[in-house]
Amino acid sequence: MAENMIELIDVEKYFGGVHALRGVSMQIPAGQVTAIIGDNGAGKSTLIKCLSGIHQPTTGQILVDGVPADIASPHASRELGIETVYQDLAVIDTLNVMQNLYLSREIRTGIWPFRLLNQRKMKAGAREMLARIGNTTLSLTQEVGGMSGGQRQAVAICRAVAWGAKTVIFDEPTAALGPNESAEVHRLIASLREQGITVILISHNFEEVMGLADVIWVMRQGRAIAKRKASETTGRELVTLLTGADIAAS
Repeated sequence: MAENMIELIDVEKYFGGVHALRGVSMQIPAGQVTAIIGDNGAGKSTLIKCLSGIHQPTTGQILVDGVPADIASPHASRELGIETVYQDLAVIDTLNVMQNLYLSREIRTGIWPFRLLNQRKMKAGAREMLARIGNTTLSLTQEVGGMSGGQRQAVAICRAVAWGAKTVIFDEPTAALGPNESAEVHRLIASLREQGITVILISHNFEEVMGLADVIWVMRQGRAIAKRKASETTGRELVTLLTGADIAAS
């Protein structure tokens, strides 16, 4: 495994006359939590969408595990081991936990056209998936729509890592959660790091960033303008970088 799981080199992105990313060069170290912070319009969402295959860079290069990557679609991103957990989670409220975990990956038995779902294998697999993230309390038969925000996050995170993800991107994972549910999501993110999974965290919550991240990148006006180790910076310095009061810092 390369030292950096993901590396961006001079990435530019235009939407017509809008210059969304301006020569972004950034390293995402393997097996660590990297936070990307910035005000609205800083380029964070565009950058994440380039990594998740929704957008393609206009110019520049993305390396994944040291190898140049063409992330032309969300499927290509997943094939490279990159999973993204968005704010809306993309879980199906009317399906239960097991069905969400196996969505589009159902295990079937029998001979076509009489193939049926193999409920036994899927239940066993779903329990193993939940155990991997340290959650053994969720009911596999409970509909996701009736769950709390923290439980829904657990299902989304579990599904993201269950299929061999090497990198998981979190887009404001606790924005709509209370303190207890946020703490559970923080525990899950820490658990992924312990398993050697690379985490990219997009967050406006400085306390969350300082508590979880190993490395922090600051973006402003489409540029990656500063990199800091979380252990060597402060919330005050990050605010200074975000607001542009210390443009020379890098």
